[in-house]
Amino acid sequence: MSANLDTTEGQTSFVSAREDAWHQLGTVLPDTFTAEQAMEHGLLGGWNVRKTPIFTVADNGKKLALPGRNAVIRDNPIKKGQIDVLGDVGDSYHVIQNEDHAALLNALVDESGAHFETAGAIDGGRKVFITMKLPGHMLIGGVDRIDQYIAAVNTHDGSKAFTLMVTPIRIVCQNTMNLAFGQATQMFRIRHTSGASKAIVNEARQALDLTFDYLDDFQKQADRLINTTMTQQKFEEIIYKSFGVGDDAAAATITRTENKLNEMSHLFADSHTHEGLRNTAWAGVNAMTEWADHFSPTRGDGRDEARAIKSVLDPAWKNRALNTILANV
Repeated sequence: MSANLDTTEGQTSFVSAREDAWHQLGTVLPDTFTAEQAMEHGLLGGWNVRKTPIFTVADNGKKLALPGRNAVIRDNPIKKGQIDVLGDVGDSYHVIQNEDHAALLNALVDESGAHFETAGAIDGGRKVFITMKLPGHMLIGGVDRIDQYIAAVNTHDGSKAFTLMVTPIRIVCQNTMNLAFGQATQMFRIRHTSGASKAIVNEARQALDLTFDYLDDFQKQADRLINTTMTQQKFEEIIYKSFGVGDDAAAATITRTENKLNEMSHLFADSHTHEGLRNTAWAGVNAMTEWADHFSPTRGDGRDEARAIKSVLDPAWKNRALNTILANV
């Protein structure tokens, strides 16, 4: 498994600025890039995503259209002449081309000084993501650096609305620190309708305005946690109270839970990412999120890749980690 990135004949639809991603696939550019370069180097341009009616064939051989159903197709970016089916959508679904997806974010470059950092496609081209880094950064307690990103995710299979997210990324250990509290101010979803493009521009501007308020609140919470002493005993009391199970639980459940809590406890005590933060409530948050990124159970092959994808696309655990520590200090 290759992080489920869109790959054809060994070429992967992914581009990153300045540094390799954890999966070491795609193209790495020496500096930040433009919307146009995202399309070129991320192999996202020229897809010509479009809808086409879906037909079936009757017993007599006559071709019949399925009312209200359309296939979403694209031109494969690597194999010329190959058409890929991406999804099955209704008549009201409005295609947002990758070029439009990137161009819409150019408004943030002009208005905020943000710049493109990564772009790529996953699940055979059904989902496309672009991330932009906002200018400046926060130092939590003067120690732990938090950068801020805007991520825009588009789907070509009708599975999700166009989504715009504001996420802080913890650079120390390259893990995503998507602490999404207050979802309404951090995540926007725009349906694929005829007015989607205009809505995305408006929501992008609104998201940028809210970002700095959100980050101010986040900075206050993080500073509070990094300046709060937390002993090993206190951390273990919190996680056992919050995530432990009763003695009447199934034996397998008890074993899994004990393993999870022991791993968190060891991370709080010994993780190298906590240097300068050790024995603080902020280290407690990081121990829990580091467990999710590196030790949480996954099924099947490609477990490291599955964890990494989940850390970006499913912030629920990290929200719970933050809120659990905040509620106990």
